[in-house]
Amino acid sequence: MEVAEGAAEGAAGPRGADGPGLSFGCASFNQDSTSLAVGTKTGYKLFSLTMVEKLDCVHESESPDVYIVERLFSSSLVVVVSTAAPQRMNIYHFKKGTEICNYSYPNDILAVKLNRQRLVVCLEESIYIHNIKDMKLLKTLLNTPSNPSGLCALSINHSNSYLAYPGSVTIGEIVVYDANNLNTVTMIPAHDSPVAALTFNASATKLASASERGTVIRVFSIPEGTRLFEFRRGMKRYVSIRSLSFSPDGQFLCASSNTETVHIFKLEQQAPSGAEEAATWTAYVGKVFSAASSYLPAQVSGMMSQDRAFATVHLLSSDQRNVCTLAMIQKLPRLLVATVSGQLFIYDVDPLDGGECVLVHKHRLFGVDDDDQDEGPEWEGSEITGQAQTCPSYAATAALPASGPVTATLTGYSEDGGAKKGEVIPEHEFAAGPVCLDDENEFPPVSIQKC
Repeated sequence: MEVAEGAAEGAAGPRGADGPGLSFGCASFNQDSTSLAVGTKTGYKLFSLTMVEKLDCVHESESPDVYIVERLFSSSLVVVVSTAAPQRMNIYHFKKGTEICNYSYPNDILAVKLNRQRLVVCLEESIYIHNIKDMKLLKTLLNTPSNPSGLCALSINHSNSYLAYPGSVTIGEIVVYDANNLNTVTMIPAHDSPVAALTFNASATKLASASERGTVIRVFSIPEGTRLFEFRRGMKRYVSIRSLSFSPDGQFLCASSNTETVHIFKLEQQAPSGAEEAATWTAYVGKVFSAASSYLPAQVSGMMSQDRAFATVHLLSSDQRNVCTLAMIQKLPRLLVATVSGQLFIYDVDPLDGGECVLVHKHRLFGVDDDDQDEGPEWEGSEITGQAQTCPSYAATAALPASGPVTATLTGYSEDGGAKKGEVIPEHEFAAGPVCLDDENEFPPVSIQKC
């Protein structure tokens, strides 16, 4: 499941960011939200998200100043970019402790997206599309509209590999590009103001977007670009949408922002106008609004007809960079929120009645240090606290001696840790089904749920 880069995925960009008690650079969920990657000035960690009460750290690296870290599903492939070399992307097989390859670009790397077919690197005014099986550069999209936040989204469904990115710096146009066939699919006029967040659902049949104003979230059909849903997260103030994410089944969409509220919207068609309605005050008011809408300005009428959040979460602090996702953990729907201060909050979601979600657990991603002894406001009023399990060190996870930097651009990725020039990944590992692993007990194969 794709998670949007609004302000995006907690990524701070080449300059990094400081969080309370630690220097926190980025946080990102993998494509199906079974793993969480976090980067700081002292290194990065990868966590497995298979249980609510226990957070297992599957890898820890001391690579400094990491501001982008992306894992390919539950495989051992991880992409890392640091402020020490913001124009260079390093790809590692972390289980073997080997560098697969590195690749340099003319400007700072702002975002990296990957699925089983493609790896996409986004710079401010260009996008590079690689074949992930051998890292060949397939296409360079030059002179794209200025995109200083590196906003883009890549579908996790490798059979189509749709890529979405802003098509304008002044209005909310979205370009949908087919990264498999290397052609533009459509241009969507999504918002009046520039786009700030994007995400695809798991099957790549829907694309959600939000603008810099952050008041309206829209969902479009893909590849047609037809508007399907419109949700309003608020009318009182403009906000910065931090992230957008669909549930695995595509029936729900969550949105976090720089406010204390995380919204969950339900994607369901409205009942026909002739359908029976309960004789309630809400139904009566709805009919009055509907009748009055034809006499009101279009903007006001639209506000009244838009759907509100199905469920919400109220964080204990606001204005923190965060990333949210919806996932199935232990066979129940959960909302996960990772914050810039190194915390992971896990909430139960009621898929039938919605409402306020219940906090069931929260984890410190970096344990307790001296600065954390005086706990901040985010920890007050709750005892549902757990610490991440001790991470295996880089040395402990390296089954082979770390190789020197491999600069060849055609180096392939394979789960046996090989780094041979020009090695091509067997087609069955990426094109049809789960990545083949030599450590399947620790990283089980991935199956994408169809919507």
